[in-house]
Amino acid sequence: MQYRFDGPEDAPVLVIGPSLGTTWHMWDRQIPELSQHWRIFRYDLPGHGGAPAHPAAAVSDLADRLLATLDSVGVQRFGYAGCSIGGAVGADLALRHPHRIAALALVAASPRFGTADEFRQRGVIVRSNGLEPIARTSPERWFTPGFAAAQPAIVEWAVQMVRTTDPGCYIASCEALAAFDIRTELSRIGVPTLVLVGADDKVTGPAEARNLVAGIPDARLALVPGASHLAPVEQPAAVTDLLFMHFSTAWQDTLASIAVPPSPGFAPPFTPVVPVAEIAAAGELPVASSTGGGDPRERGMKVRREVLGDAHVDAATAASDGFTDDFEELLTRYAWGEIWSREGLDRRARSCVTLTAVVASGHLGGLAQHVRAALRNGLTSVEIKEVLLQTAVYCGIPAAGAAFEIAQSVIQEETTPPT
Repeated sequence: MQYRFDGPEDAPVLVIGPSLGTTWHMWDRQIPELSQHWRIFRYDLPGHGGAPAHPAAAVSDLADRLLATLDSVGVQRFGYAGCSIGGAVGADLALRHPHRIAALALVAASPRFGTADEFRQRGVIVRSNGLEPIARTSPERWFTPGFAAAQPAIVEWAVQMVRTTDPGCYIASCEALAAFDIRTELSRIGVPTLVLVGADDKVTGPAEARNLVAGIPDARLALVPGASHLAPVEQPAAVTDLLFMHFSTAWQDTLASIAVPPSPGFAPPFTPVVPVAEIAAAGELPVASSTGGGDPRERGMKVRREVLGDAHVDAATAASDGFTDDFEELLTRYAWGEIWSREGLDRRARSCVTLTAVVASGHLGGLAQHVRAALRNGLTSVEIKEVLLQTAVYCGIPAAGAAFEIAQSVIQEETTPPT
């Protein structure tokens, strides 16, 4: 991974991870203070900030790449702070490699980021229109309206970060967030954790932060007033103070086991700090459950949701009753758990086959959902057009004509960026 160090070479290492669509520069305002006490290691996501464009479609893949990079520079144990997908990487490390993490800060994070449908839809928009629509709307997601109006230069800087990101890597990161769900695993995070969120964050807001705090045994909540999703940029002093206080206090019991030893005169600063936002315990909140497993039905439900989307599957299962339950079970277990789950064809190829079969059989009532599925599976509108042209030759002009009409409507709906 592309990375940089700041701070004394003999200080304990603090790893800082970025948000989707940003670079390590989103943390620039925290570095002068934090690097006085820690050796700061910042990294870029694949295809972000000029980093090599090698997509990673799972959060665990990003975490493994990060660990391999840290191993290569001799860092074994470290503190970790990450924003959004950077926070997801930290949570994954705390779950799978707890011996490596001394203390953890999750900024603008969530045990599950929105819905899988939302992130796969974002991937469809980027694949069809490039990153410009996402870049234009990023300030609305990242900053409060007042800050955006008062700081046009920072807004333009944020837009440029997105514009210069590799689209394929951005789409892969969306897939990674779509699949990320640790709601049932939070109790296994055993390191001291600060959950930090902007009070006005509409992406991963205070409710998601409280779910994290309710589920992680040793977690505290910090709510930052006057900040949205990129709180480190919008309220740099408050975020710096909160991180400073958390890592100073949470680290004191583990400092002796840090692989990179402190300098002879170094001691973590324990002077009380009064940040703009206060750290407080959160009340008990229910943690949602998620399903998983290896049997055909559970595997089929997972694939079915990934391909068709939660909204479609939820509607189908809600409409099922005693008369159709067995058919739903057959569909989920065999069509999705056995055939769609086979490794012989990738999902793009299976979508091509399915579109052709639906047109050939004349069962156009199901075509719209499979056009949506094809877009989610990575086919572009041009490739869908080519599939339908092929069906015109072998399945007949009337069938293909009706299919084009349906597909045109779905593609326009699915690939039009939000205004």
